[in-house]
Amino acid sequence: MEKTFFMIKPDGVKRGLIGEVLHRIERRGFVIEELDMRMITQDLLEEHYSELVDKPFFPSIAEFMMSGPVVAGIISGPEVVKSWREMLGATNPLEAHPGTIRGDFATAPNGGSIQNIAHGSDSLASAEREIAIWFEK
Repeated sequence: MEKTFFMIKPDGVKRGLIGEVLHRIERRGFVIEELDMRMITQDLLEEHYSELVDKPFFPSIAEFMMSGPVVAGIISGPEVVKSWREMLGATNPLEAHPGTIRGDFATAPNGGSIQNIAHGSDSLASAEREIAIWFEK
């Protein structure tokens, strides 16, 4: 059974969408293996987004991601990495199709930071890396 990391970002938490996102995960037949609500520290954020730390837009990502709690978790199921990414929809909310989490709930980019409700690992390798960062320390 495949596992992947997911996160409900501060905008999803603030807007009361935790239950909706978890409901969609369970309705799809995935198993929630781990679940944790927490604030992200600067160190955790920089480790998670290590490939973006030197980008000019990283400060806006950091400000957004540390603006409130997130819900981090691990889900499992057949081809869960690919399926979860499809359920999320396009990263840019303006390109996300209706019926996807981002298409139904995300807002347009705001001040340089994309507030797109949730995150999902983009590959099995990323899932393993992100699970280790968030849950195996």
